[in-house]
Amino acid sequence: MTQAPQKQEKQPVDGPHVRFEDTLLDQLTGEWKLSRKIGNRLEENHVKAEWILNHQFLQIHMKDVKSPPRYEALVLIGYDHAQGRYVVYWLDTFGGKFSEKGTGTREGNSIQFVFQYPDGLLHNTFTWNAESRAWRSLIEQQDEQGRWSVFAEDNLQRT
Repeated sequence: MTQAPQKQEKQPVDGPHVRFEDTLLDQLTGEWKLSRKIGNRLEENHVKAEWILNHQFLQIHMKDVKSPPRYEALVLIGYDHAQGRYVVYWLDTFGGKFSEKGTGTREGNSIQFVFQYPDGLLHNTFTWNAESRAWRSLIEQQDEQGRWSVFAEDNLQRT
C-alpha cells in the first residue's frame, strides 16, 4: 500500500520568523559622527544605528549637534525578501509631506536607494569603505530636465 505524498508546509519568505541579516549593514551599527556638506555649508550630526523590531529593520537616528537641533531624522532600512530589494523609510523634521519610502539595490559595498518625490527622483547611495572603516552617503537629485546634481554628501566616522 503506497501512501500519498505528504504536503510540505511552505516556509514564509518574509514575516516575523524571517530575520533580516545583512553583513554590510552590520558595519553601520553603533555610534557615528556625521559630517554633512550641503552646497558650501557644513553640518555635523550624531548618528546611532541599531537593529530593531526583531531584527527586521536597521534604525538610523541622525540628530544635529546644535542645540536646539536644526535637523533630525529616523531612517529605517529593511528588506523585502520576496522582491529581492531593500526598503527604506526616511522620516525627518521636514514632516509627513516629505517623508518617503524608497527602494534599494546593493552592488558590492554600496546600496543605492531611490526615492520618487513629487518634484523628481532622488538617489541616496550608502557606501562602506572597509579600509578606513567609514561610510559615505551621497545624495543626488534629478531636475526637471533630467540632469543629476549632488544635494548632500555625508561622511560617517565611528565615535
